[in-house]
Amino acid sequence: MSVAQSRQRSHLPRNLLVGFLVLLILYTLAGFLLLPWWLERLVPEQLDQRMGWQAEITDIRTNPFTLTVEASGLSAADGDGEQVVGFDRLMVDMNFFQLVRGIAGFEAIQLDEPYVRVDLLEGYSVNFARDWQAANPEPAQAEPAAGQADDSAAAPRLYFGRIELNGGEMLFRDFTKENMAEFRIIPLDLTLNDLATWRREGQDSDYSVLAALGSQTIEWQGDLSVSPFYSNGTLKVSSVDHETLAHFLAPFFPYDLRGGSVNLSSDYEVQAGDVFYLETTNGQLELENLAIALDEQSEQARLSNGLLSVDAIGFDLNRREVRIGQVSLENLDLAMARSATGEIDWLAPLASEDGEAASSGEASAGGEPFRWSVAGVTLSGGRVLWQDSQPATAAEIALEQLSVSIGELSHQLEEPVTYKVAGRLASGGQVSLNGQVTPAPFTLEAAISGSDVSLAAFEPYVQEGANLTITNGTLGVDGNLDLDGQQDPLTGTFSGTAEVAGLNLKLPDSSGSLLSWQTLRLSPIEYNVYPARLEIGTVTLAQPVINIVRNTDSVHNVERIAKTSGPAEEQEPAQDPQEAGDSEPEFIFRIGQLMLENGELAYTDRTLDPAFTTSFDELNGSVTGLSNISPQQGKVSIRGRVGGVADLDFEGTIGTLGTEDVSDLQLMMQDVSLPALSPYFGRYLGYGVDSGKLNLNLDYEIAGSRIDASNLVVMDRLELGSAIASDQAVNAPVKLGLALLRDSKGVIEVDLPISGDLSDPDFRVGQVVMRAFVNLLAKAAASPFSMLGSIAELAGLSGEELGKVSFIPGSIQLAEGEAEKLAALADALLDRPELLLNIRGNVEPQADGLALLRDELTAGGEQELSEEAWQEAREAYLAGERSLAPEALSNLASSRGVTLRNVLQQTHEVPADQLFLLDPARNAEVGGEGNVIVAFNLDVR
Repeated sequence: MSVAQSRQRSHLPRNLLVGFLVLLILYTLAGFLLLPWWLERLVPEQLDQRMGWQAEITDIRTNPFTLTVEASGLSAADGDGEQVVGFDRLMVDMNFFQLVRGIAGFEAIQLDEPYVRVDLLEGYSVNFARDWQAANPEPAQAEPAAGQADDSAAAPRLYFGRIELNGGEMLFRDFTKENMAEFRIIPLDLTLNDLATWRREGQDSDYSVLAALGSQTIEWQGDLSVSPFYSNGTLKVSSVDHETLAHFLAPFFPYDLRGGSVNLSSDYEVQAGDVFYLETTNGQLELENLAIALDEQSEQARLSNGLLSVDAIGFDLNRREVRIGQVSLENLDLAMARSATGEIDWLAPLASEDGEAASSGEASAGGEPFRWSVAGVTLSGGRVLWQDSQPATAAEIALEQLSVSIGELSHQLEEPVTYKVAGRLASGGQVSLNGQVTPAPFTLEAAISGSDVSLAAFEPYVQEGANLTITNGTLGVDGNLDLDGQQDPLTGTFSGTAEVAGLNLKLPDSSGSLLSWQTLRLSPIEYNVYPARLEIGTVTLAQPVINIVRNTDSVHNVERIAKTSGPAEEQEPAQDPQEAGDSEPEFIFRIGQLMLENGELAYTDRTLDPAFTTSFDELNGSVTGLSNISPQQGKVSIRGRVGGVADLDFEGTIGTLGTEDVSDLQLMMQDVSLPALSPYFGRYLGYGVDSGKLNLNLDYEIAGSRIDASNLVVMDRLELGSAIASDQAVNAPVKLGLALLRDSKGVIEVDLPISGDLSDPDFRVGQVVMRAFVNLLAKAAASPFSMLGSIAELAGLSGEELGKVSFIPGSIQLAEGEAEKLAALADALLDRPELLLNIRGNVEPQADGLALLRDELTAGGEQELSEEAWQEAREAYLAGERSLAPEALSNLASSRGVTLRNVLQQTHEVPADQLFLLDPARNAEVGGEGNVIVAFNLDVR
């Protein structure tokens, strides 16, 4: 070995050492000095070029030996001068040994007090994308090079021992709405340990995230694997207030959220690969102090609750399954209103979204449906307020202390679901339902119970069809309802009992009661939905009181109950009874019996002056076998009092209602006080009634709307009172007519048959009967002797024949058979002491004058008179050439009157105070047999 080679070999380690030292110095200088200097300039420059941000950084330190980088004081502002990002300190610690293995390994990344501002702009873009696009206009896309691989290279191998973010702050601003909303999340903490971008069997990273928006927090922790992507953990969101919810739900929630906070937590597991897998378990949801108004203009919330809690929430995307545990709702307060146009306030905001909802529903209709289940739903302490402005009078019904319990329900809609509902009406009363329901096909089983339900709250709905005011009354119901919608039409039944107690109804403009009762009980009730059929075993009506008033306009108060239909609401003409009888009615009903206990009916007629008032009380009885299906014959038997003293008896049979079946009804009243009817006598007869009793026996036969009636009226000791001025009074001697109708005992008995059509609005039974009686009186007064027909018939005469007698011309001798007339007339006068007979002697000048002339010429029949002499004398008398003594005819007329009076008084013992002689007359008629007729005239005391 040469010396030179030996020297070279001895200098090599030194040279290597020197070179290493030089490189070390250069590496140190570059690492400690050059790299920080370059980074301090590169970072602001790149932020300016790439984002258009003006950035500054306080200090960057690097350590080439420990492979750490530490930066502090970064702040970047956008073109408007507002800070976008920043941090107080960033420390990155790389792992040298991982680099040797070809892995970009970071032992630790720590970011202290970072700041980021995210702006959601109009059009739902963000400020980062806006600034990037402004600083990096998109170049024309070049054609891909031939043979260029479409698949991207494999993901780089990265490893993070620990990523830590401490005390972060994020400012989120939303400019998508009219008023900008700002949310400041602070602190924002993140911890991520042992994260690798390649597959590691059995080694996953763990992470935790904590973010807060005021008192609202998000906690997220679990395990994470990047390749393949897999994560499981727990997410918890606490105390999210209504303002935050309202802002983010605004596009999907058409109401005004005014209160409430949400707590949500759930375990989850997610994996991405050939099949995406997502499952959540142990979910918990709590919604406290919710308050929702219809819109921002509403004065107060229309829905609120104390607490809504849902437990055991689970979701499995692959199995397409949603599981929900128990849903509990406390202190729900819901107010619903219907406007005058029929619009529900809660549904109005949804009307404009119906089309969108329908289209989205169609889009999601494909694929296998989700399976879902809910363990149960409970509601306690609820309140529902219903406000209805559609009726003429607004209605307000509140259901309080509402409790609801619903059993397990699921996507298997054919499975029955149990339920129980109970509550109390604010107006009074308890209601409850319990049973089970099958959603599809629909079936329902319900046990219904209600007690002391105040009917006054439902008055506005009653007034939709009837002019009635409910001042008092409660409803009780107990029964079972079964509905079955498996086939059309819906079928079902109701079985139970019902009772309405303490009812009091009146007309809206009246202070007096129209109808009231103590109890109305229906038991049992059997109702069939289709075909419609109602059967009631017994209807018991206790202490009903009905006040019927005929007002001064001649309209009865009961006629004003039904509301008149407008022209647009006119009903179709009623079906012809003949046609109706050929088929069953659409609605069938049967009532076994109706029991009436201590009923009362008061009637007042204000068209009279003074007004007429009477009453029917102590009404007790029954009506059995009522139905509108043939064959059916019911019976009625009711007894009571009239005017507090008279007896009433109403009996008969009732045919099938709504058909042409015949009903035979008999009404009898005994000892009715006639002075109570004085106003009617005053109107139609012109006199009041001072005394008397009335018995009625009315026999009515009704077939459909046709009525044929016999009205037997018996008046005992009727005495008229003072005269009453009336435009409707009959223009006839009423007292004479009544006197003619009376018998010897002072009793008036008449039968007044009537017939008519009850469907005729102008036909009224009472008015027709009264008119018939008045017409009978007028007829009696106009033809008084015709009313004595029964007595005349006994003598073989007619009533009219009693009113006149015949004399032989020129004498006071009665014609043959006239004595019997006087005897019959005398009997009639004796039977009717109130009748007065006016006797007017009368002559017929020609017939009586010729008879007197002949008698004069024959000297009373003692001298003969030739026929020629008589004809000559006769012609001279008729020509006025010969006359009788001036007093001859007058004396004959007077003698005839006296003769009649004497026969009646002396022979037949007619009292003198019933016989009156009138001034003689010369206007008598000559009968068919040539006799002179003298007529009588009747009067009354």
